[in-house]
Amino acid sequence: MISVSVPGCVECKRFEERWEALRKDFPAVDYKNISALSPEGQELISHYGIMMSPGIIIDDELFGVGGINMETLTARLKELSSPQP
Repeated sequence: MISVSVPGCVECKRFEERWEALRKDFPAVDYKNISALSPEGQELISHYGIMMSPGIIIDDELFGVGGINMETLTARLKELSSPQP
C-alpha cells in the first residue's frame, strides 16, 4: 500500500494516524508514504490521476483520495489478506 501525500496536508496526517492504529492488524501489508513533491510522487500522481491527497494505492490500483474511509480500507485489506480459493 502506498500513500501519496503532501507536507502540511490535514487529511494526509489524519490517514497516517489512523493507519498507525490499524497497522498491527495487518502485519503483512507493506506500507510506504511518498511525498507528492518527489519525482516518484509526481510519477504516481500522473500514472494514477491522483487529484487530491492523500492518494492511496493498493495492489497497483488507486483505492481512494482525500478523506479515506477507514472502514472501507479495513474491509479491502481483510479481503486481500484472506486466502484465495
